Amino acid sequence: MATTDRTTPATPADPSTATPAVPATGPEGLSGAYWRRPLVRSRQDERCDDTPQTSGMRRFAAISGGLTGSQHLWMGGNTVRPGEASDDHHHGPADSGIYIVSGHPRFTFVVDGREESVDAAPGDFVYVPAYVPHREENPSADEDAVVVLARSTPEEIVVNLRDLWDTTGIPDAGDEARPVA
Repeated sequence: MATTDRTTPATPADPSTATPAVPATGPEGLSGAYWRRPLVRSRQDERCDDTPQTSGMRRFAAISGGLTGSQHLWMGGNTVRPGEASDDHHHGPADSGIYIVSGHPRFTFVVDGREESVDAAPGDFVYVPAYVPHREENPSADEDAVVVLARSTPEEIVVNLRDLWDTTGIPDAGDEARPVA
């Protein structure tokens, strides 16, 4: 994979007024306009599992600021083995889009004071809003759940939690009433 010098823009107070970062140099140090940056392919053997992990699944990164120079996108994937579930977690300020490649994963979260789940199948997309605690489960006894992930930040953010009610890392969340056991 060819390397390219990159610059990272300061985060503006209002993201809707952001302008694209203009790299100081183009490919291999050549001057160039930001709209003339090279496309970068991430080959299967170049993927990296040196990314924040959550117990019960294995994530890999394919596109990130560090791997490809992405400034606004992280992409990768994960696998949840049969009968397993991830620990509860959220992805901070990153919105997440999930495409189901194979298997039938279940995504569990809290809404209106109770746990709810969304069951997904191959070809489905699942949207997880920023800061929403959730967990991925694979109820199958014999089939891996394999997904492709996209996040709205250039690096993976994972905040592992003790349960779905934990608000660690969520700005202004305060304390929520937990369900009575």
